[in-house]
Amino acid sequence: MIATCIRFHAFGNPQEVLQVEQKQMKSPMNGEILVRMIDRPINPSDLLPIRGAYSHRISLPTIPGYEGVGIVEEVGSSVSHELLGKRVLPLRGEGTWQDYVTAPADLAITIPPSMEDYIAAQLYINPITAWITCTEVLQLKEGDILLVNACGSSIGRILCQLSAILGFRLIAVTRNHFYTEELLQLGAFAVINTSDTALHQTVMELTNGQGATAAIDSVGGTAGSDLAFCVRPNGTLVTIGLLSGTPVHWGEISRRTQVNIRLFHLRHWNQQVSVQTWQDTFSHVIALIMKQKLGLMMPYAHYDLLEVQKAVQMAESSRNRGKIFLRNKVNHHIFA
Repeated sequence: MIATCIRFHAFGNPQEVLQVEQKQMKSPMNGEILVRMIDRPINPSDLLPIRGAYSHRISLPTIPGYEGVGIVEEVGSSVSHELLGKRVLPLRGEGTWQDYVTAPADLAITIPPSMEDYIAAQLYINPITAWITCTEVLQLKEGDILLVNACGSSIGRILCQLSAILGFRLIAVTRNHFYTEELLQLGAFAVINTSDTALHQTVMELTNGQGATAAIDSVGGTAGSDLAFCVRPNGTLVTIGLLSGTPVHWGEISRRTQVNIRLFHLRHWNQQVSVQTWQDTFSHVIALIMKQKLGLMMPYAHYDLLEVQKAVQMAESSRNRGKIFLRNKVNHHIFA
C-alpha cells in the first residue's frame, strides 16, 4: 500500500523544508498495530525539531508529529484482534504526520467513544507533561504557589486547571492582557502581564515577600532566568521547553538564586516508566476530561495533510488562539 506522508530532509523553516511524499506501507510486525490517522494537532514541540533544535538525536529524513488519533486497521501477530476498528493514540512509534502510523500495541491508548477527535488528538504532549510535572516532579500540594510563564499556551491553561484540581495556587505570567480573564476562570490565582507590570515585585507582593514555592519555564532566555529569581531559596524551577530558542546557563542561575533547577523531558519519563504506569497515567487524565474537570484547547482551524505548509504558517501566526489540526479529510493512499 502506498500512503501519503510529510517528511523533511534538512533542518530549517518548516514551511520550506516540509515535503509531501509517498511511502510504501508495510504490515505491522509482532506486537505492532497499523493505525489510519484521523486528526493531529500542530504543537511547538513538533516544529522545534524541524528547525534543528534536537538535531543531534534526529536522523534525516524523518516524519514529524508526536501525537494524534486514528483507527486500528491491522494488527501484528500476538496482538488482540479486539483492537481492530478501535480509536487509539498510536504513540511512541512513527511520526504521526502521515496517513498510516505503525506503533507498539501495548503503548496504544484506547479512546472513549464519546470523546471528540480533537480532544483525543492532543491528550499526550501537554496534558501528560503538566500532570507529571505537578504530581511527580514538583509534588505540589495544597497551599503551594506555582509560577508559570507563557501561561496563555496550551500547557499553561492545563496547569491553571490542575491548580484547581490539586489545590495549589498558580500565578500565571503572560506578555499581554489577552488571556487574563480566561486564565483566572480556569483557576489561576493571579495573572501578571510583564509588558506593564514588574514580575519580581508583583510576585513578592502576592507571596508576602517569600517568593513562589516552584516555577515552570517553557520559554528559556531572560523569561526563564527572571522566573528563577521569583522562587524562594531551596524552591524548584522545572524547565520544560525553549520557546525563545535562547538557552539559559542554569548552573549559574541556580548558584545565584539558591533555587533547584530541574530539566523535564517527556521522552526521559517515557523510558523510565512501565507500560502499566504509562496506561494508568493516561487513564487518570482521560477520567479528568470525561468528568469535565479538565478541558483542552478548542480547534482554531483544520487543514488537510496535503496542506501542511498552510497549516504550519497558521499555527505559528495564530498561536494560543486555538489549535491547528492536520486532518485526513480524504484518504490520499493508493492501493498498489
